[in-house]
Amino acid sequence: MRRAGRSPSGAPRTSGGDLTRGGPVRARPSSRGELPSARDDAQVGVGGAGYRGRVTPGPDRDPQAGVAIDPYDGYEWNPDEFAPPDDFDAPPPPEPEGFGGAPARQAGPGDPGRRASNAPESAASVARRATARRDFTGRDPREVLHEVYGYDRFRADQADIVAQVIGGGDAVVLMPTGGGKSVTYQVPALVRPGTGLVVSPLIALMHDQVEALIANGVRAAFLNSTQGADERRATEQAYLAGELDLLYVAPERLNTASALSLLQRGKLSVIAIDEAHCVSQWGHDFRPDYLALGDLAERFPGVPRMALTATATPATAREIVERLQLPNARRFVASFDRPNIQYRIEPKVDQRRQLVSFIRSVQQTEGADASSAPAGIVYALSRKSVEQTAEYLRGQGIDALPYHAGLPTEVRATNQSRFLRDDGVVMVATIAFGMGIDKPDVRFVAHIDLPKSVEGYYQETGRAGRDGEPSVVWMAYGLGDVVQQRRMIDQSPGDRTYKMRLGQHLDAMLALCETVACRRQNLLDYFGEASEPCGNCDTCLQPPETWDGLVAAQKLLSTIVRLQRERGQAFGAGHLIDILRGAKTERITQQGHDKLATYGIGADLSDQDWRSVVRQLLARQILVAQGDYGTLALSEASGGVLRGEAPVPLRRDVLGRSGAAGGSRVRKSSSADAVAAGDRDLFEALRAWRAEQAREQGVPAYIVFGDATLRALAAARPASLADLDGVTGIGAKKREAYGEGVLAVVATH
Repeated sequence: MRRAGRSPSGAPRTSGGDLTRGGPVRARPSSRGELPSARDDAQVGVGGAGYRGRVTPGPDRDPQAGVAIDPYDGYEWNPDEFAPPDDFDAPPPPEPEGFGGAPARQAGPGDPGRRASNAPESAASVARRATARRDFTGRDPREVLHEVYGYDRFRADQADIVAQVIGGGDAVVLMPTGGGKSVTYQVPALVRPGTGLVVSPLIALMHDQVEALIANGVRAAFLNSTQGADERRATEQAYLAGELDLLYVAPERLNTASALSLLQRGKLSVIAIDEAHCVSQWGHDFRPDYLALGDLAERFPGVPRMALTATATPATAREIVERLQLPNARRFVASFDRPNIQYRIEPKVDQRRQLVSFIRSVQQTEGADASSAPAGIVYALSRKSVEQTAEYLRGQGIDALPYHAGLPTEVRATNQSRFLRDDGVVMVATIAFGMGIDKPDVRFVAHIDLPKSVEGYYQETGRAGRDGEPSVVWMAYGLGDVVQQRRMIDQSPGDRTYKMRLGQHLDAMLALCETVACRRQNLLDYFGEASEPCGNCDTCLQPPETWDGLVAAQKLLSTIVRLQRERGQAFGAGHLIDILRGAKTERITQQGHDKLATYGIGADLSDQDWRSVVRQLLARQILVAQGDYGTLALSEASGGVLRGEAPVPLRRDVLGRSGAAGGSRVRKSSSADAVAAGDRDLFEALRAWRAEQAREQGVPAYIVFGDATLRALAAARPASLADLDGVTGIGAKKREAYGEGVLAVVATH
């Protein structure tokens, strides 16, 4: 199956068919995500304890329906030599329930995520089921924050955003991943009368947030394609009866007449449009169904609307306001800075060996043993590369798993479940993975291929360190990445304007890679935020050397000119470098290129030095790559260099320079090291208790408590339920559900 592409005009092509109008639903593979699938067949009260909103697929919901054979299966992929698959650059089609869908986790014998019908319920489960419904309507939002989430105060602009929406005003919220966007719409949804509607394209995010809200005593549910007819009907009835605090839906479902009719028969408290950057037609995650969300203003007058995103340039923010019809919305722009993240980029030579070295460096700075190794995500361009990289990492003793749309549903389900629930798992994936995955303790994100935009890079790296703890993001970047991306733009079916936009995205990405200044400063500047050098990126910790590359550039350009004018030939970087270095290859001899005036004049530079020169000249568009084979040619800017009129300062690559770039200066070694020496035994005991609770309930450990809460408990050593009040991350529901268990652990230490 080919993914949706773009029409010659540059407009996205969308696949036909409405998969949300009732009747049997067949899942389709997404170009940016995975097949949504069932994960839990428990039929329980909507929004109640144990609710998952999923059923096991029946005969008319075959999770394998529509899966196509991977056309690139078995294709040996080398990013420095071949073009990527022709659908790599395609925009996502409007899937029935969004991309990044939550895979199925089929419970079997011994599966800790499922409780047998005749097995006794846990104390925590009984406590949750017994909790009476709490009405927060009209309450002070700070009281709601404390009682539901266990926090004493709002962060940064959260209080102002909440006040704006509770007062009936619209809001546009630009806030980085981990900044607390969800609180800004969840609290108003609880305080205002009615049900809060959350529009999200991410099935996995719906599932995670609903699980977390239920654990906090909030009546939450979702409507999406993972549900059977009975569950959808129960959710709809609960909404109409006013029994839901929050309801999550995908934009594709919301744009159906039946869904709009349902919502108009109930009462909405607030409408929150998450991932609002998807409305931008020039953005990196454009989704056509977002364009219709502007009509919600007319359909639901008087209901405050919010647009929220973690990735938006000033131009994208203006487009959000215009397309979602939010002209009077108050705009809140938090800093895009993630100070806990260290940025590292190094030249690509042997990416898998470099990757292993990087992961080892993170493990060493974490002081991790086999039972507490740091979790991480590795992004690769192709499915083949994903599988080969995961296999290579496992061969090096790293617990790595693959994840891409071509894997069987059950394999994806198992791998994602392990990543969420186990410590130390490294997921090697295509960019679809991670969208909506709210795992807070991802300690590193690595790219072994170049992202095509700064927005995509920022979003993917933002999946590290959501808990605020020190984390590292790393990328290996090489000449082949530049050639490949330029070629994809040239060969894309869009019009000239579309290609120019893609080129601008790539230029910004290359500028980030090639900068000799602070990377964080460059990144924030892209989003319109001024900043000072951070002191916590590779270029700050180890400033790169620069050198005058004018003569080297002239030698290379002269070789290209002579081949073209004298022989009508054009070649790629590898052969040009061989000519400059005076190599005695069979190809040079056959072509007579050892007779060229420029043969051997570049022997003073190594092969890697020349590849660095070519890469940087391509990044600056002093050179251009042409055709299917990426042959190099001169650009408009080449003339000034050949005449010596334009300076060519280049950065001097030092292999491995970022692998240990002062990491010990900016990182804690582990979560346990942030705990006083006398409290570490209790902290580890609480972690073990948390793991047991999470396995028993079939949820990730962070749904129970985050590490910050465990550290606070270890320091406070509460002796009564009353002592738990005020401990960060423990609201009324969790105090009721887990209080006695926590006190029992503390009492034994």
